[in-house]
Amino acid sequence: MRKTFTLNTLAAAVMLAGSGSALAIDAASMKLGAMNFTPTLELSERYDDNFRETGGNEESSWITTIKPTFELAAQDRLNIYKLTYSFNSEIFHSSQDDNNTDHHLDADAHMEFSARSRLDLNVGYDKMEDVADTEVEGTNDKYHTYNIGGVYGYGAESATMQFELGANQEWKRYDNKGGINADMERDTLSLGATAYYRLAPKTRALAEIRYNDYDYKLASSTLNSDAMAYLLGVTWDATAKTSGTAKVGYEKKDFDSAAREDADNSMWEVGVTWKPRSYSAFTLNTRRGLDEGSDGADGEDYIETTRTSLNWNHEWSSYLSSDVNYAFTDEQYETDREDETSEFAIGLNYDLRRWATVGVGYKYKDVDSNVASERYDNNVYQVKLTMGL
Repeated sequence: MRKTFTLNTLAAAVMLAGSGSALAIDAASMKLGAMNFTPTLELSERYDDNFRETGGNEESSWITTIKPTFELAAQDRLNIYKLTYSFNSEIFHSSQDDNNTDHHLDADAHMEFSARSRLDLNVGYDKMEDVADTEVEGTNDKYHTYNIGGVYGYGAESATMQFELGANQEWKRYDNKGGINADMERDTLSLGATAYYRLAPKTRALAEIRYNDYDYKLASSTLNSDAMAYLLGVTWDATAKTSGTAKVGYEKKDFDSAAREDADNSMWEVGVTWKPRSYSAFTLNTRRGLDEGSDGADGEDYIETTRTSLNWNHEWSSYLSSDVNYAFTDEQYETDREDETSEFAIGLNYDLRRWATVGVGYKYKDVDSNVASERYDNNVYQVKLTMGL
């Protein structure tokens, strides 16, 4: 999936063990003129005992996943250009109607005009189909998104002050028949500015301002809003075996419609990695903020979300590594609904060759809610093979 330039937030997602194996291989590239072509392939087989993530009418299945990725890259001195396409095809052996294929296309450019001036650009397209937590039970949510964004940075790496200006425009549209999810179609404009001040060789203070404009396409929607966020923080690199970024601040969401109640909230984003040994790393991510609501059955204006995850990655040898991850998420809805989600994942990756890695893993997810129909749990078991050239 593409990197976005929206809010520069920390993502703290619990993933199936072995999902990082694609990063472990050393895939070779083929020369195509002035460009390098790098193909990779991920094959996985998993068993999910509740793939719709529902409290009732649970469905289970073995699921085969095929995910090839093709990357074209070119480099001109410090300037790098990439075009990446991948698709992710899922085959449900107990539910053939849920078979689906997601598509992802990204064009990225990194340009350095001087030691003090640089620009990152991204244009992306995603076509997706979700089988879990859908708007209508038993009907997959189908949608596509487009985005164009960039970040301009000014200031040399060793300078006392540095600045970044970012912008991103995203369009999200649903492909379901019968107007399913029409209330969730929107255009999102995101702007951001960050100033850095060097406190020490590897430590910088920062001040950040963000603006989001949410424009929902359904004429009757009352969710159109503007959101502002103000943050102060610090970022550091490899200081006393740790690196990371910590931000705290305040955000405010103003709805265009008087029928919706405006919201404001304290917020934070923290991501810290501690490496007691060169082969062992602990990563803590935590975030609190306001997420978008919907015009659906719950009719929530927004969701106050607090999420914390802790991951331990350990390299037992040059070819064997493990990942253990735990995450807890608290979601408080405007309608007084509250969900608490606990997720645990563990996995083992083994490098068969320079170009091939196999991973096995297990994931457990438990959702507790004060709305009985929203409570569920599920178990996922997976084996995964990642290959390059």
